[in-house]
Amino acid sequence: QAPLVESGGGMVQAGGSLTLSCTASGRIYSSYIMGWFRQPPGKEREFVAAVRWGAGTTTYGDAVKGRFTISRVKSDNTASLQMNALKPEDTAIYYCAGGSTWPPQATWGQGTQVTVSS
Repeated sequence: QAPLVESGGGMVQAGGSLTLSCTASGRIYSSYIMGWFRQPPGKEREFVAAVRWGAGTTTYGDAVKGRFTISRVKSDNTASLQMNALKPEDTAIYYCAGGSTWPPQATWGQGTQVTVSS
């Protein structure tokens, strides 16, 4: 499985926006799924969004539908998560993950902190 490297994250006020990126260093096949999970403080890890590499179809968790958008650039082996209208409850460590089956959890990135202040 291709190692994943994340970038982005940081601190923003409620209502603001952030973009996370995830790049795979190895070859990605059309069956690959790349996505994001997050773990809020003291809570379980939860699904955020995913994109199927070949078709580009996307899936979102209920908490982020309508606010977050995931996309991929095949030539760069990179998926991006555009996060808009951020809320304090979006505060979490965000992990990029990938795999060939659902849910895409075969490979994980190192995690990046997103903090939304009220």
